[in-house]
Amino acid sequence: MPGMRERPDGGSQHTGCSLLAQGGIYWALSGRDSSMKEYTQKFFQLALHKGVLRFGRFSLKSERISPYFFNAGGFDDGASLAQLSSCYAAAITDSALEFDMLFGPAYKGIPLAAATAMALQLDHGRNVPFAYNRKEVKDHGEGGTVVGAPLHARVLIVDDVISAGTSVRESILVIKAAGAEVAGVAIALDRQERGQGELSAVQEVQRDYDVPCVAIAALDDLIGYLEAHCPADIDLPAIHRYRELYGV
Repeated sequence: MPGMRERPDGGSQHTGCSLLAQGGIYWALSGRDSSMKEYTQKFFQLALHKGVLRFGRFSLKSERISPYFFNAGGFDDGASLAQLSSCYAAAITDSALEFDMLFGPAYKGIPLAAATAMALQLDHGRNVPFAYNRKEVKDHGEGGTVVGAPLHARVLIVDDVISAGTSVRESILVIKAAGAEVAGVAIALDRQERGQGELSAVQEVQRDYDVPCVAIAALDDLIGYLEAHCPADIDLPAIHRYRELYGV
């Protein structure tokens, strides 16, 4: 069946909204939704094209069964990373958030911060420094755990998602220890999903640290995008049910 493929357990897995499979690459429809930000639409088209955004039944660390799955590690070539970083830069600029530099948490945040710094310069004419951290302290050479520009002034954290919030919380500690201020957090996708309590991980970070979060897209945007593109081969009701059951 078009837009489907076999799962390891023998079942079928939806791979996208009205997609055409060609050699393992899934091409999204290129129609436009005038009510959605251009960078959000481009992000969904890119994520579907790369197979980074998939549909089916996925077991999460929370033990929930999700009808969709997002893996930013799939932006694994120069072209897709350039397009993704352009979406980050557009969302950050559109937010009018004030910041002086970028910080990428190890490991996924490292290429995201570096590429977004390039996109801010190339697309918006703004040159900002960036830094990232190591998981282990280096005891030779320059030493320490932070690589790149010295952390200073207002620092914007760039990561893929906020799940448990561990990466962001660790980044905030690193930034504050350097005497800098956390300007906010920029992520690709906000799942708009409750954690253990009534708030989402994004909302918990906003509450605990009083910092804004900027997302290229949210789950509501994804639902709207799929609805606008007539997804004959995806279980949209399942996504709606998941949103109603776990959403904020």
